[in-house]
Parts: sequence; C-alpha cells; structure tokens
Amino acid sequence: MTSRFFSALRSLLKALEKSSANLETRPTIGLALGSGGANGLAHIAILQVFDELGIVPDRITGTSIGAVIGGLYAAGLSAEQIKNIFEAVAGSPLDGLLGLVKSDVKLVDLMPFRRNGSGLLDSTGFLNLLASYTKVRAFEELRIPLQVVATDYWTADSVVLTTGDLFLAIEASMAVPGLFTPVPYAEHLLIDGGTSNPLPFDLLQGEVDLVIAVDVSGNSQPDLGQEIGLSDTLFTSFKIMQQAITRQALRRQAPDILLRPEALGVRLAHFHRIHEILIAAKPAAAALRELLEDVLANSPKPVSPTPL
Repeated sequence: MTSRFFSALRSLLKALEKSSANLETRPTIGLALGSGGANGLAHIAILQVFDELGIVPDRITGTSIGAVIGGLYAAGLSAEQIKNIFEAVAGSPLDGLLGLVKSDVKLVDLMPFRRNGSGLLDSTGFLNLLASYTKVRAFEELRIPLQVVATDYWTADSVVLTTGDLFLAIEASMAVPGLFTPVPYAEHLLIDGGTSNPLPFDLLQGEVDLVIAVDVSGNSQPDLGQEIGLSDTLFTSFKIMQQAITRQALRRQAPDILLRPEALGVRLAHFHRIHEILIAAKPAAAALRELLEDVLANSPKPVSPTPL
C-alpha cells in the first residue's frame, strides 16, 4: 500500500461520512476527465472500471479529449463501445498532417485539410462519426449531467457549457489552436478548453461527495534521441501549458482522488497507439477499482448495478 492509496482511502471514508445522513445511497461521485490528446484514451480504461462495478458517476466534467469521451459516456455509450469507436479509426499518427503528408489513415480521412480558415484540419467528419453512435444531440438528453469546458478566444475566460448542442460543445472543447478553427457558440468564439482549464475537477467540488480527477496531460521526460519537428514543438508546447495550469490548480485545492494514467512517449496525436495507452492505464484503473470497491463495501446500503 502506498501513501497515495491511504490518502485516497481517507477521502473515501470522509465521503462516506458526508453521505451517512442518507442511508439509501452511496456517496455521490463526480468524475473530471482532463485534456491531453491521444493520452486521453486512457479515460476509457477508467470508465471500464465504473462499468464493471455497475457504478454510474453522478456528474462528469470534461475538457478536450475528456469532453469527447465524457460526452459519449454521458450519452449512454459504454466504455467498451467508446473503445471500439477509437479502435475503428486508429491508424498512423496525425503528426504527418503537419508535414502536409496525405495518408490513407481513417482518422486522417475524417479530419481533412481545410482550404481556408484559421485551422489546418476540419473536424466535421470526426464529429459526425461520433454523433452517429447515439441519438442524443443535446445536453438535456444525457443520462449523466455533463459540463464541457472550452475557452473564450477573446477574453481567455473558461466557458462551461451545459445546455444546447452537445456535439457543437465538444467541437469547441477540442478546438486545439492552429489545428482546428475556433467555434462560434452563442456570444462566444471558443477554442480548446485545455488552454484555460485542462483538468476541470474544480467544477465538481462542493457538488458531490467524492471528486475523482483523471490527469492525462502526459509526461515531461526528455527523449534525447528524438528528432524534434514542427508538430513536436507545437504539441509539446501545448502540453507544457496544460501541465502548468494543472499544477497551479492542484496547489489551490486538490481533488479527493487524482489518477494519472500515462503511456510514456505518447504524443498528442498518437491515437494509433490506443492499445499501448490502455495497457499503460491498467495500474491507475486497478487502484481506482480497489478504492471504489471500498465505497461499495462501506456504503450504508449496497449499490445495485445500474444498467447501461
């Protein structure tokens, strides 16, 4: 047992105490899914734990890839179904796009080059594919309350989207500057939420008994043998910014449980490494499983599995 595990266990016990007034339920759980590009596929491994234990989070917040996966999950897809979607479109890394190299990768086909505008890629095909897996189109139709984080291009304010067009909100949250065009949304012009709040656990604090945050911003270990190209510079700079924002947020007030699944060497666009990413996420998923099993064991009343 590590000190981190015991710290998380103490958080669980506190959550149980907070929920003890209601003897019919387990502690309410909020799940914050962070941004991090391809490394965010690790969110799927975390959601698989919830599915296998029959627990449905009471609230989800998501930024960028966290909004993509969190949105699909809140709409009713299982973790396994989400995994199947990304397996179907995985191929070679998207890095080649920045070198203006056309490839036959399915994900590349879904994100063709734009002929004009302020972004290199058009995400319309990818978003249409995601939408084809669910009939849900609006936040109001979701099975789990969801908050999607984007950033106002003009004011730099974090914008939390909770109503209206679900996939337009996801498009805004994943609009990485330079890669995708900013998204008009009501009175805002929105870009990737990772530029203002890459790990939005703060939105859950005070709203649920137990806040679980999944940080997938990646590692900063140097690879001295790596040849650094344009895409590496852009993506790594974006990652550094997200990590700095997250560190500051954690210093102010940490979530009850912080998970950091990580596949070493995975860059923002390496969606073709999905199996490697999911394998690397197993230790974090196993730790979460043990903690959630304690929640079930210590709840005043056993929690019945919730059908998906």
